[in-house]
Amino acid sequence: MGIEIERKFLVTGQAWKIGTPTLFIQGYLNHDKNRTVRIRIAGDEAMITVKGLTVGMRRAEYEYLIPVTDAKDMLELCEGPLIEKKRWLVSAGNLTWEVDEFMGDNQGLVVAEIELEDESQSFEMPVWVGKEVTDDARYYNSSLSVMPFKRWG
Repeated sequence: MGIEIERKFLVTGQAWKIGTPTLFIQGYLNHDKNRTVRIRIAGDEAMITVKGLTVGMRRAEYEYLIPVTDAKDMLELCEGPLIEKKRWLVSAGNLTWEVDEFMGDNQGLVVAEIELEDESQSFEMPVWVGKEVTDDARYYNSSLSVMPFKRWG
């Protein structure tokens, strides 16, 4: 079983914009809190991902490459608006941060994620990392496809 241990933070400033981002388009075939099924096109690759219930920073995750043409068809079956974002990979210390700049219905939101080996792992905190939102379900991509950032009021 694949396990994902991830922490999420809001981002400040522009210092994280290093290199060329990859365009992501993704949607969710379901929004059950115990499991989600995501379809994603990232650049010229596509994948289907099944994630389990989040407990703390940890959850089960299974991800498989699929043909892009299939992914495009499956995105039409997804619930809610699709998530559109640009992702930058930014190195800090010995880890790589994924910084997502959202577009469309989630324009204005920028979130950084870091995947860890275990929940107590220490890491370097870049100056552009702001408030931690790991425990705030509103910032999960699956939640943003139901209640987009622009409607938070």
